[in-house]
Amino acid sequence: MLKKIRVGVSLLLFTLITFYFLDFVELIPNDSLNWLPRIQFVPALLAGHLIVLIVLILLTVLFGRVYCSSICPMGIYQDIITWFSKRTAKKKKRHNFSQAKNILRWSVLALTVVGAVSGFTIILGLLDPYSAYGRIVANIFRPAYMGGNNLLEYIFTSFGNYTFYRTDIFINSVFALSVSVLTFLIIGFMAWKYGRTYCNTICPVGTILGFLSKFSLFKIRIDESKCNGCGSCEMKCKASCINSKEHVIDYSRCVNCFNCLESCNKKALSFTPKVGRTVKVENIVKPVDSGKRLFLKATFTAPLLLVQDKTDSLVGEKSYARKTPIAPPGAISIKHLSNHCTSCHLCISKCPSRVLKPALMEYGLGGIMQPTMYFEKGFCNFDCTICSEVCPNEAIKPLTKDEKHLTQGGYVVFNEDICVVHTDGTNCGACAEHCPTQAVTMIPYENGLTIPHINPEICVGCGGCEFICPVRPYRAIHVEGHTVQKQAKPFEESEKFEEKIDSFGF
Repeated sequence: MLKKIRVGVSLLLFTLITFYFLDFVELIPNDSLNWLPRIQFVPALLAGHLIVLIVLILLTVLFGRVYCSSICPMGIYQDIITWFSKRTAKKKKRHNFSQAKNILRWSVLALTVVGAVSGFTIILGLLDPYSAYGRIVANIFRPAYMGGNNLLEYIFTSFGNYTFYRTDIFINSVFALSVSVLTFLIIGFMAWKYGRTYCNTICPVGTILGFLSKFSLFKIRIDESKCNGCGSCEMKCKASCINSKEHVIDYSRCVNCFNCLESCNKKALSFTPKVGRTVKVENIVKPVDSGKRLFLKATFTAPLLLVQDKTDSLVGEKSYARKTPIAPPGAISIKHLSNHCTSCHLCISKCPSRVLKPALMEYGLGGIMQPTMYFEKGFCNFDCTICSEVCPNEAIKPLTKDEKHLTQGGYVVFNEDICVVHTDGTNCGACAEHCPTQAVTMIPYENGLTIPHINPEICVGCGGCEFICPVRPYRAIHVEGHTVQKQAKPFEESEKFEEKIDSFGF
């Protein structure tokens, strides 16, 4: 029953967290599933959720790597790939015991920790299993899911049924998509060929929990008096941690899949708390194989070769070359965002206005793929706080609507020289109509025209004015970001200037 329970819990959690990223119409309310990313190890660590961390550590100390087997979505993704590989292979797939590559494991962990402490969280973001899986869903699965929705919309509409509605599908970032595809293929290939290799050689979370699992109370133990050394358990072990000849299990790599338990006909294996004499596995240091070198090289270097202007041409017309990027409301500062965000892209997936996109070099090298605001597709809804509600790391702090109304992520800037009122001698006023705080208003201008007037102190940087401005390639009005977010001054509703519009400026 242990394996059946593990499989059932794993599939349930995996399905829920995957759908949480995919759901773009809130079939399930955000607040009912936002606990799923919060129980992940790295988000809980960065957010300082001590209760979650204590529970995960206690589970590991009591039962071993339960997190890796049933909670981590990347671990379950590898199990699914391994399951398919066994059922499609011409020859029966067998796993063999391999020595732990401890130098590689601890080196990757040390590099990750040093990078995170020094504010260079890109390494942690790339290797954190939850964030890596989140990017795969957000950048690969989600567009496919939306494509399926559009197909259903076409079919149902042709029969006069309007249950589904068409939605736009676009690439947020070519760079983020490239990293996601590489992660999907490389980890998938490693799982197809070798099982849980990523978890036991690269993943920093796996290394930490693997160390703790060596001291767990419940362990899979081999009864040497019953074991006939057939090697069946070793062949079924996708973590390659059972040495059937020596009757030894490397508990630092065991992910508690329980495949070995059901494979043993002699009932020589059991998951018990009995403390018995164990034999230490001597680790033989071997060179890093080409597959792992390919993973490290591709993950860290290959995506950086993409050219930024090609990215801009695919995701939409560039609105303005900002001096300071705009962090999501509630990020506190760019530094706070960079220190806590692991680029899981949950906020990007959930943003209903599509103003969040993965950064390239806006925040610098350490902030690659972290969310930044652009207004080509829309503007930040004045009452929307979804990104702050779903962020599991508290890189974006939770905001109430009242707090959001006074959070200034950026400020408005107006360039009169390229405004259509000045250049074409025609009334427009679109920016003022879209400003929720009246930071942009219309005042009298020449020849009976009106022209925008700005008050940056009450601006919240929502981008409504920038989004609607008809001037191209650069808008006549745009939003500049703050390095540290400020509090906007409260605004009061005032009577708008009555203006005569002969024709639209766009």
